[in-house]
Amino acid sequence: MASVDECRQALHDLAARLDASAETRGRLDLDRTLACRIPDLDTAFHARLDGGRLVDIADGDDPKAKIALTADSDELIALVTGRLDVTKAIASRQVSIKANPFDLLKLRKLL
Repeated sequence: MASVDECRQALHDLAARLDASAETRGRLDLDRTLACRIPDLDTAFHARLDGGRLVDIADGDDPKAKIALTADSDELIALVTGRLDVTKAIASRQVSIKANPFDLLKLRKLL
């Protein structure tokens, strides 16, 4: 099981990767709030997706977030590092993403 700090760092690494990728930023036209819930650590983070960038990452849940990702710590890190395919993770219920269907299609480009 990964630690809270490792999960926080994974989200910051994802944010840096998105910042460095102008191609992704151009393809991902989303402005949504995001909650990342990690049940095995009993913790959560929240952030905002803005024009293909992940910004304002902070500790704590956002119950009103438009997009909610729920994953155990190891799955979150595997997902962010590319060791876990998002489609397979959702199909096998390792990861749950609650969002409207159009946002889900756009999110596939993110991960």
